[in-house]
Amino acid sequence: MAALEELQQAHEKYFGEEKFQREFRQILAEYAGRPTPLTYAGKFSEEIGTEIYLKREDLLHTGAHKLNNTIGQILLAERMDKKRIIAETGAGQHGVATATVCAYFDKECVVYMGKEDIKRQALNVYRMELLGAEVREVTSSGGTLKDATNAAIRDWVSNVDNTHYLIGSVVGPYPYPAIVRDFQAVIGRETKKQFTEMTGSNLPDGLIACVGGGSNAMGLYADFIPDKSVDFFGVEAAGEGLASGRHSAPLLEGYPGVLHGSKSYLMSDEDGQVIIPHSISAGLDYPGVGPQLADLKDSGRLEVVGATDDLALKGFKRLSELEGIIPALEPAHVVGYLLENPGLVEKCGQVVLNLSGRGDKDMHSVARHENKEIQSF
Repeated sequence: MAALEELQQAHEKYFGEEKFQREFRQILAEYAGRPTPLTYAGKFSEEIGTEIYLKREDLLHTGAHKLNNTIGQILLAERMDKKRIIAETGAGQHGVATATVCAYFDKECVVYMGKEDIKRQALNVYRMELLGAEVREVTSSGGTLKDATNAAIRDWVSNVDNTHYLIGSVVGPYPYPAIVRDFQAVIGRETKKQFTEMTGSNLPDGLIACVGGGSNAMGLYADFIPDKSVDFFGVEAAGEGLASGRHSAPLLEGYPGVLHGSKSYLMSDEDGQVIIPHSISAGLDYPGVGPQLADLKDSGRLEVVGATDDLALKGFKRLSELEGIIPALEPAHVVGYLLENPGLVEKCGQVVLNLSGRGDKDMHSVARHENKEIQSF
């Protein structure tokens, strides 16, 4: 609790400080490559019958939106004089982003990653190690993101004096959901300005994002929450189908519970024990979801649907063919769902889709699914 209180005080003290914000914005612009573009996906729009604009977080340095949050949190860690940084990662993008800022700020970095995710995200493991991070394999339970998070929390409570735990999504104990939302909210702020400049319209009719822990979704939604005319849509990983039990869809199929310090919807059995999630996408392979997203769903503001592994693969290929943009498997769930169910956004004339990452990291996973082999040279 002392470490959480220290973090809360630092966030409250520095986040609104002009000097902090100026440094944050400067690094985002000069190092990370913000603002990321808003791209009209014309052929995809024609195929589903709704205008779709892609917020291009895939073009951010390191290949995904995760860097926004790691830059913000490393600046807090600097002000708290924390020399050692630990993190958890599933798809590896948060681990890469953490290793990147640790290299930039010359800090020791340890990243916890489940054994299953290490196997399917070998490229990102190598990237983290190249950046100077130590990647620690977690073999307990299912060997995925939940287990990596457990291991990171155990490390943190043993080393709180010199260590900052850099959580990658809007999950975990307060103030983490608020901190990650605040640093990712740059996505929605840019989107609002760019959409008006591009279309002449004041606001889009809808926003849509994939939902795992939920940092990319909250990053897109946050600045639009006061704008009641804008509909929010979220796509969870339905895995092998919601009826199969092999999925990662706590908002659709979960029950209220507490995991990693926050109350939200969890994939759990009748005894409250967490069920091992499944998704073809390592970044969505988490049994919980951010509490803010649970609240948006309960209030009726957020409409949630589920896309299967097969739909994600379809979206992965089709966006590549139509737009020349290879998406990560996470946002490919959104693309695949819309291809099969365009009626979800039928009432919306213009929709922004958060393309939260690029597909480089997923090439081997997709190839293996198709019984193909990518040769290494």
